[in-house]
Parts: sequence; structure tokens; C-alpha cells
Amino acid sequence: MLRHEFRPGKLIAGFFLTLAGIIYAGDAGGAWETPWFAIIPVVTAGLCLAGAVGLLTRSLRRRRRTTIGTGTPEEPSPEIPG
Repeated sequence: MLRHEFRPGKLIAGFFLTLAGIIYAGDAGGAWETPWFAIIPVVTAGLCLAGAVGLLTRSLRRRRRTTIGTGTPEEPSPEIPG
């Protein structure tokens, strides 16, 4: 399997959307009663948190790339693995 870049924002978004699915599955199975509007704050908070983490990750990677890279415009910096 090829290695790929870790994206924590996508992990957080997937977690909150899975949580929303579990909440609705529990309601459908009769385990508990969930109002229809209860999922809106869960999904909204998850997507906002995922976006914030994604922006933070991107800025950290961009900063690391500029501090490690020694390339000039004529000579591009080498690729950073991982």
C-alpha cells in the first residue's frame, strides 16, 4: 500500500459524521429518542472543527516546507517525504 499524507481534518469530519449516523441508528433501533434537529449542531461543530484543524495543518506544513527547503527560484527545493 502506498503511503499517503495524514490529514487530521478529514479524520475529525469522518468521526463526527459517523457519530451522527450512530445517533440516528440508535433512534431508529429504538435504543433512545432523538429529536430531528439534534444532529445539526453535531455535524456543524464537526465540520467547523475539521476546517479549523485542516487550516492549522496546512499552515504548519507550509511553514515547515519553507524553513526546511533551501531552494531558490532557479533551483526548486527538494520534496519533503511524509
